Amino acid sequence: MAFRVIQWATGAMGRTALRRIIDDPALALAGVHVYSAAKAGKDAGEIARRPLTGVVATHDLAETLATPADVVIHTPRITLPYDALVPHVEALLRSGKNVISTAGFHWPAAQGPDYADRLHLAALEGGATLAGVGVSPGMIVERIALAATAMSVEVEHIKVSETVDASAMASAAFVFELMGLGSDPAVRDIRTGPLAELYRALFSEVLVFAGHQMGTKVARIEPDHQLTLAPADIVIPAGTIPEGTVAATEWRWTAHYACGARFTLSILWTADPALHEGGRGHWDVRIEGRPNIHLTMDITESDPNAPPSRALTDATVAVAINAIPAVIAAPPGLFAFQPPSTWRAPA
Repeated sequence: MAFRVIQWATGAMGRTALRRIIDDPALALAGVHVYSAAKAGKDAGEIARRPLTGVVATHDLAETLATPADVVIHTPRITLPYDALVPHVEALLRSGKNVISTAGFHWPAAQGPDYADRLHLAALEGGATLAGVGVSPGMIVERIALAATAMSVEVEHIKVSETVDASAMASAAFVFELMGLGSDPAVRDIRTGPLAELYRALFSEVLVFAGHQMGTKVARIEPDHQLTLAPADIVIPAGTIPEGTVAATEWRWTAHYACGARFTLSILWTADPALHEGGRGHWDVRIEGRPNIHLTMDITESDPNAPPSRALTDATVAVAINAIPAVIAAPPGLFAFQPPSTWRAPA
């Protein structure tokens, strides 16, 4: 019997997920929740560029909560503040629906007991499970880099760096608002404002989860964010980044663990990769210790005519869709995929 699935949000990520759901015979589309009133009332097939499905999109929360479904694929854009999405997720869980989200919820314990407990309680009340999944966060550190530490006798410093090329991205809201490109540091330094807090909250879940898996705890997390300013106007599909404004942001945190090991996580978003020395892969993983371990990983588009960003969207949606059986089978509560084994800090 096919799993009944509700698709929540139909932006670029959500439309891709909607197509995967419609195309997969093991899944049955039960509903579509949209934020735009203009999309409400449209057939899901029209939104996804597929044949008509008979499932009509709604932006009425009560209607979505009343729709019988096994799981909700939750793909809204992450937004300020970090906990803004929590009330809707709580409501979905209480309605008895498992939730697989690509917008946070990777390791809620990192936000403190008040945050995690409200989600856990909602899940228990609905007999449902919440899982935050994705590629980064969700896969690179949690299921790949940490698994590599199982080859370590000693771990001194884990370094994971990510490079995202924004030069072909078309979404102005994403590039200029969520990435912070085009901002003037003389007017607003994004390294200390709400955007920095948003990413601190999101990526702290990665660092705290890593410590938990390695049998240690975070003693402190130190930020060291870097900005690269545009040497001249940079024109990309999302718009123009004026000379002297932010052309790249590198969000960087180092977690110091109680066992003495460190973990540096770096995310570089750039409007022009030529601004940065050396060819950087999409992800670079270095585990310093005994022995040293080095991994590089790229996700690229197979179709030369497709936008480069499609590959990462496809990968993120694949992680979410592939998680459906495991999340549905899990006991009610908060769920996270575990690496098969990791290095363990000395007791």
